[in-house]
Amino acid sequence: MARLPDAVEQVLQMHAPFIHAVVHALTDREQLPHLMQTLAAAEQQGWAPLVRALRLIVDGKRDESIKLGLDEEDRIVIDAVLRGLSNPASLPALDKKPDAGAAAPGLASMIEASARGDAQALAVLANMAEQMVRAGGDMARLGGIMRRLVNGEREFEKLSQGMGALGRNLLLDILNELNKSTLH
Repeated sequence: MARLPDAVEQVLQMHAPFIHAVVHALTDREQLPHLMQTLAAAEQQGWAPLVRALRLIVDGKRDESIKLGLDEEDRIVIDAVLRGLSNPASLPALDKKPDAGAAAPGLASMIEASARGDAQALAVLANMAEQMVRAGGDMARLGGIMRRLVNGEREFEKLSQGMGALGRNLLLDILNELNKSTLH
């Protein structure tokens, strides 16, 4: 699963402001009331497991048990918070945006690894697909076809039904990346 660090980096960049806010509030305890409001809002948006783990960190717990029951994305966020508390220089950059160009190769790599039976890749891909479905639009359609891609379906016209131009372009990029790996 050589491309997984790209996916981890994408998660870190997507959540960088939140990670910074959590670490800042934990190092400047005057910010805790605002953090608690943010956590309450996150919990209402469906992030209850992550919020539960963050509340444990607020209470001073730092061992690996706080990550039990978390999905891959939540574990990445928790690891980044814990690293940031011990070394603020390790926090993800706030000015760096997720690389859209890495989306197709990263997704293709996870699709390939999942198809080979890599359980970690399958878990990450399933989590990403679930989030894509929640995002709606073309992302929902793309998230909805992940299993078909893992199962080897590659017919563009069938897979892209109902997608707009952006979704079709991303799907085409993913299929091209998958095709490259089968040629080697």
